[in-house]
Amino acid sequence: MLVALICKDKPGALQTRLNNRPAHVDMLKSSDIVRQAGAFVNDAGEMCGSLIILEVETMDAARAWAANDPYAKAGLFESVELQHWNRVIG
Repeated sequence: MLVALICKDKPGALQTRLNNRPAHVDMLKSSDIVRQAGAFVNDAGEMCGSLIILEVETMDAARAWAANDPYAKAGLFESVELQHWNRVIG
């Protein structure tokens, strides 16, 4: 199943994101369940959240992946949502 991991950063946490970005990107690139990933940006063009599409067997697997994300471990996120996603195009 495909799961959308939707994360919004805490206000004023850009430096936390930047400090942990290399480890986060390494995890994305080394994972065999990440299908798409990218950052949300605010009106100033600064990263302020993440959207990651995971392909997993269970929602628990998605939860485990999200919990081990270096961004999550650093306390970057104000909110995290996991939503079963049905791809229609692409």
